[in-house]
Amino acid sequence: MGMHVSFDIASSLDQALRSAAVAAGLEPESFSPEVRAADPRYGDFQANGVLAYAKARKLNPRALAEHIIAALPADVGEHCSVSIAGPGFINFLLKPESLLQWITAQDTTERLKSGATSLHHGQKYVVDFSSPNTAKQLHVGHIRGMVIGEAICRLLAFCGAEVIRDNHIGDWGTQFGKLIWGYKHHLDQAALANDPLEELERLYKLTDAATKSDPAVLDAVRAELVLLQSGDAENLALWKKIIALSSGAFTEIYQLLDIHFDHQLGESFYNDKLPAIYAELESTGLAAESQGALVVFHPEHPRFKTQPFIIRKSDGAANYASTDLATMLYRTEHFHADAIAILTDARQADHFEQLGLTTEKWFMRTGRPLPRFTHVSFGSILGEDGKAIKTRSGDPIKLKALLAEAVDRAFVLVTAKAPELPESERREIATAVGLGAIRYADLAQNRSSDYIFSWDKILSFEGNTAPYLLYAVSRVRSIFRKAGLEPNAASAVAGATPPESPAELALARKLIAFPVALKLTTEQLRPHFLCTYLYELAGEFSSFYAAEKVVVDDASIRARRLLLCSRTLLLLETGLHLLGLRTLVRM
Repeated sequence: MGMHVSFDIASSLDQALRSAAVAAGLEPESFSPEVRAADPRYGDFQANGVLAYAKARKLNPRALAEHIIAALPADVGEHCSVSIAGPGFINFLLKPESLLQWITAQDTTERLKSGATSLHHGQKYVVDFSSPNTAKQLHVGHIRGMVIGEAICRLLAFCGAEVIRDNHIGDWGTQFGKLIWGYKHHLDQAALANDPLEELERLYKLTDAATKSDPAVLDAVRAELVLLQSGDAENLALWKKIIALSSGAFTEIYQLLDIHFDHQLGESFYNDKLPAIYAELESTGLAAESQGALVVFHPEHPRFKTQPFIIRKSDGAANYASTDLATMLYRTEHFHADAIAILTDARQADHFEQLGLTTEKWFMRTGRPLPRFTHVSFGSILGEDGKAIKTRSGDPIKLKALLAEAVDRAFVLVTAKAPELPESERREIATAVGLGAIRYADLAQNRSSDYIFSWDKILSFEGNTAPYLLYAVSRVRSIFRKAGLEPNAASAVAGATPPESPAELALARKLIAFPVALKLTTEQLRPHFLCTYLYELAGEFSSFYAAEKVVVDDASIRARRLLLCSRTLLLLETGLHLLGLRTLVRM
């Protein structure tokens, strides 16, 4: 393919098939090879595109596939055996020498990254994730957006995109009237110093209850909000203090989970940008007054014909739609985003669909470039009863408490497995395993589905779990430790011969599928594809390790098996780090 064996073999094959199609007289603009990972029984990669092309033109797909294969560049045949399966699927099976070439070349994380960079090179991505509300504690429902967002950012950056991470916090709006009034009338200074969010939540609940029973309090709360919105110095100072206290509490958890942001542009940041947006949407004829509110209709859309997108409420107040439109404009004009991803749970799907439609029409009418927009939605975490996960008292489970419990439970497991390790080391391992288990349980699910949270399942050493994968990593490391070698020592793998036995070949073929997993994960922004790949890789390694002795006397066989071990370790560790897990040297 001008095919020295590149990092992304699937893309090289795609290019080779496109040039073969031109040589074979196909219309190049309507032929897409559709190269993907194949069923291992037939090959490493499979091209499915011939079927659709042939069907549209009433051609025989098998004959067409033969025609294309005959026109493939000669070097494809040097690296692969090519065959046709079924009605016209083209399968490519890499030759053992080419497998060795790829595996030998991918020797460090930097090398993998330089290969992966082509996947999203030159794209500027704004990823908006976590986005908690000020003065509320993070609870277990917040974990999904945090860990999925962090994984997506790491993966996109690894694959060459420039990523801007924005924590769009809820730091404006009616709740501040309640918080400020509560702060002024019922503050417990000692409680605030001890656990700021606990105290702010108490003040909010207390005031909220008071507004329901006493109209005078409701009026007082509204008055505090009006003061804040008109720039009153005392209320602005209190507002800033509440945000700083919240931010400190959130940051503690972000640090624990190694989650990072470049910007924290909350709703308040967009406040002064809204009037211009209302005016522009009206002047372009996109928004109109309806029952006192400013709304956008999408009559062509079956659901939004009658369900308007309200961008300014009838009392003149802004809402999520107003600030979200402002973020779309700011991210396009200020950050020059090519793509924007916003992570929230699936209940907000309608809102973001309307936001996407509205932005598209607005930018088209004003001649602005339109970034690709994805609402990266996710399901809920359920308790073992299949309902939303709650404490016994019916409150949401605090995230801080959940993470602490995970580490405690992991410590019990680690102590049972390795009582001889010093306590400090067991605590270190328990932190990586406990936090990794919660994080991985979330990432391993297709994000669109709800999932049931079960301690036994997520902390199990069997199945697609963090403990299983972290243990697989430490097991590979122990092979090198026992052999007295560094896993990436060039001397250990020098003179490796191509994989030969069925177990060696199966593991080698799994290793070369890593770029396909990265591509699928970053195109669909679904980290579970990478999780599934890592789990299958660990499984192939397990079978290989059961079938073959690694440290044998024959130098070339030993080098080739150590090479397979070394690259398995590299891909497992690189993949787990991209997902946000910390890996361990021993367990």
